[in-house]
Amino acid sequence: MIIYPAIDLKNQKCVRLYKGDFSKEEIFNDSPLDQAQQFEKLGFQNLHIVDLDRTLSSNNTNLNSIKEIAKNTSLKIQVGGGLRTLENIEEVLRLGVENVVMGTAAVENIDLLKEVSIKYPNQISVGIDVRKGFLALKGWTDQTQLLAFDFVDQIKECPIKSIIFTDIDKDGTKEGVNLEETLKLATISKVPVIASGGVAKIEDVFDIQKTQKIGGVIIGKAIYDGSINLEELVKVK
Repeated sequence: MIIYPAIDLKNQKCVRLYKGDFSKEEIFNDSPLDQAQQFEKLGFQNLHIVDLDRTLSSNNTNLNSIKEIAKNTSLKIQVGGGLRTLENIEEVLRLGVENVVMGTAAVENIDLLKEVSIKYPNQISVGIDVRKGFLALKGWTDQTQLLAFDFVDQIKECPIKSIIFTDIDKDGTKEGVNLEETLKLATISKVPVIASGGVAKIEDVFDIQKTQKIGGVIIGKAIYDGSINLEELVKVK
């Protein structure tokens, strides 16, 4: 199982949001590179980055911070946030990251998802951001009436790397992962499913691991506020 410590970037700083609310941010580190290097020093091999600014505006990005992390660490980096065109996606891939995460664009333009996943097989992940079973788009500000599982069925033949399942109502709350729905998706999916949102303690990670069906987990707030011991977390396989 892959452990992804998370860095959410806003104004070139590491922040965490509460339930996706941009007005409820907490800054955890002024230096994204320093944070990434701390993870690498502890022994983590993977990193999940979200460019929050780009989810709201394609003209406002944290590309410099991402490039700096890719250049100065050996971490396998996956990047999401506002990647809605082929040009956006290729721009981030050129930074030297492992893979990119499509969210809104994958839902609104399945033809684009098919195109880029064929052009870059195993380098495209799809972010499924869900609120009460339905997909939310554009930094979680646009609520749809499209059921997450219906969408997954539509993309099942695309050669993607993984599906990242985030329960928005769990994200940043430390109330525990929505294990039931994540496991349900992992059971029917042809590609690995990554759990995201709500991890509160190391036992949550063990519960995910025990399913033997969920391919990984993204952890944010719980590792920044000390709820999870990073030296213990890095040992989870």
